[in-house]
Amino acid sequence: MFNLFDEEPIHLNLPDAEFIYYPNFISKEKADLLFETLLSEIPWQHDEITIFGKKIAQPRLTSLYGNDGKSYGYSNIIMQPHPFNSTLMFIKEEIENKVKEHFTTVLLNLYRNEKDSNGWHADNEKELGRDPVIASLSLGEERIFQIKHNRNKEVKQSITLQHGSLLVMKNGAQIHYKHQIPKASKPKKPRINLTFRKIL
Repeated sequence: MFNLFDEEPIHLNLPDAEFIYYPNFISKEKADLLFETLLSEIPWQHDEITIFGKKIAQPRLTSLYGNDGKSYGYSNIIMQPHPFNSTLMFIKEEIENKVKEHFTTVLLNLYRNEKDSNGWHADNEKELGRDPVIASLSLGEERIFQIKHNRNKEVKQSITLQHGSLLVMKNGAQIHYKHQIPKASKPKKPRINLTFRKIL
């Protein structure tokens, strides 16, 4: 489906974890089609999250898909999954073939403009297990992705997640690091991010 490129992945030089970046995981033509399909067909929802005891509107839209019926919770939000549709199943299978992992669930994020963001966090909810593998596909507008080590403040990195790229985080990435998509200072068009994970 995706016209995968043969180029070598980029292994980020970060200790205590593996971050593997595939800048051209899918072709621009396929990425364009997937972006428009998901933008129009996904039932996006706008939840409130609790930060330091205060409820605020989450600065992005989200949707959860999974075929096992297992919910997913973070920041006092409990999301119930929609069953995978054919588009998401194709994406899931292509990513699984590339990274040699099995995923049960995908959390989709829609960043509508430069004001939408995702603050510092780790994907370390208990239902994901101690050391989960997260595979993150980016479609649409490029955004900066920032990574920082939990203990060593000198260890940090920023990369630009481009249209059609895949970032795989594993082997300590959610134990030793936090990551974020910060707000942007310049206008940004919409971006869709699909984060595949396995709920135990």
